Amino acid sequence: FPTPPSHTGASSKWDIREKVWDHLESTGLAEFPRPVHRRIPNFKGSLQACSSIQELDVFSRAREVKVDPDKPLEGVRLATLQARKTLLVPTPRLRTGLFNRIVPPPGATKEILRICATSQGVKDYSVPVGLDGRARVDLVVVGSVAVSEKGWRIGKGEGYADMEYAMMVSMGAVQEDTPVVTIVHDCQVVDIEEELLGDHDLTVDYILTPTRIIKTNCKRPKPQGIIWHKVSYEMLGKIPILKTLRYREKQMGKDVTLQDEHPHLANTTRTAALNKEIAENTQPQAATGSAQMGQQHVESDPLNPRLEGSGTIITVYVGNIPPSLRVSELKCALREFHVTPFRLNWQGAQHRAFLDYKDQVTAERAVSSLKGLSLGGNTLRVELAKSQRNK
Repeated sequence: FPTPPSHTGASSKWDIREKVWDHLESTGLAEFPRPVHRRIPNFKGSLQACSSIQELDVFSRAREVKVDPDKPLEGVRLATLQARKTLLVPTPRLRTGLFNRIVPPPGATKEILRICATSQGVKDYSVPVGLDGRARVDLVVVGSVAVSEKGWRIGKGEGYADMEYAMMVSMGAVQEDTPVVTIVHDCQVVDIEEELLGDHDLTVDYILTPTRIIKTNCKRPKPQGIIWHKVSYEMLGKIPILKTLRYREKQMGKDVTLQDEHPHLANTTRTAALNKEIAENTQPQAATGSAQMGQQHVESDPLNPRLEGSGTIITVYVGNIPPSLRVSELKCALREFHVTPFRLNWQGAQHRAFLDYKDQVTAERAVSSLKGLSLGGNTLRVELAKSQRNK
């Protein structure tokens, strides 16, 4: 194999990424999809590297294997299906949940399993696994741009693999000793300075290349859950399942203050109204258990008579409410997200509710906060009501 590029003294993760990507392209090691820049790169020999996972005891013992959807990991997805293990693949950019379970059709041939392992097969043969799906992942397989023999990993820079792992910890799908494997070309195994790693970075226990199986014996602890102060409102909007996990953890009394809610990190371009709410949200609060939460009652503000006849009530529609959900649970969620309406019209028998707000900012915040939230096992459908009434 060509000599790996030298990464001595690399000043940033991006330096290392760029060197690896450039090297793979310039030496002809890069494979479809091209160019490999800004991706988990596919490389010549990836199937060979993937096939050696069958030599690992941690794979033989595993019943549920979570494998990222990247092209160079296709061989691991195939090996998992061929061994009749449960294959879990993260949903693209975590838009609709955390995992999809790949379910091949009954009596699937080798050729069908091969298709199931591709990105198209992941779309065609997958079943979503909800937060309450009780996933118990025995082995995690991630792609990397670069990795060191000590187990320190650099991804493509978007943080999804780190976030997926943190979310799996949060929902109890992985334990501290759940092994993590990565598949790379030999030239992607490089020296990485420890100071480049953050506490949210995922480390790996095994590295598989076309020529080697490296056991890293990495002692650096893996992320112990979601580090909320590194999560932004923008990320919360992009990954709806985060809202559900945040709501649950807040009910358990955990500190779930977001990056934007720290006064010195507040985004100055936000509206004054939103900043006011953020300031209120960061007031010290006693940790509240879920039992207390259920007993608390959200009172609607009385209509201010002076507002009569001036402007419009903004109504938010909340649908797909499960029959088992009580109005108090919805009110609890509304207060948690600081979007309590001045009036709530509960229509539980029709599986819906209407929330009335006096201003557009709070109504839109309610939509973005509640959209994608799972309550009572159902993902709520939330949108501005189609016909807005005059006061």
